[in-house]
Amino acid sequence: MSSKVTISSILIFIFLIQKPIFGNSTFSKEEFSVNFFRAPSIGGEYRYERVSIHGGYYVTNFEPGITTKFYKVGVGYWFFPTQLVSSAEQPSSFYTYLSYGKGINLEYKNKDTIMYEVGYRFMIWRGFSFRFGLIALSAKGESTELNPTPGISYSEFF
Repeated sequence: MSSKVTISSILIFIFLIQKPIFGNSTFSKEEFSVNFFRAPSIGGEYRYERVSIHGGYYVTNFEPGITTKFYKVGVGYWFFPTQLVSSAEQPSSFYTYLSYGKGINLEYKNKDTIMYEVGYRFMIWRGFSFRFGLIALSAKGESTELNPTPGISYSEFF
């Protein structure tokens, strides 16, 4: 009997909070971002509705103290917008990217890579945001690497 009460309580709680958190959250039609650190790359990104393209310079550490560098371009998809902070003019949201990378140094020099990333962008204030993600990087002749992808960005919305 108590497990039914607990499940019912959880469902009622979710029902009560879904409108304030998820109800009025929508993406702007367009967005241009300057990404200052790592996710999806140090460079630029353009989003139209829920699809984005990005390009830039990507750095990561597969081993402590050793930085591997790539040029990176790709396409992203944004989903599940949520208004978590009242001072943020745009919603926070989940994202996923599929990218092509070209290795610049070390064992990846001149190697083609495929990168798949999933994460969450937390809008802080106006256009400033932090990203928290995870990337899988694969290249011929190398083992697939899995790394965290934090990021800092500023966006203009249209």
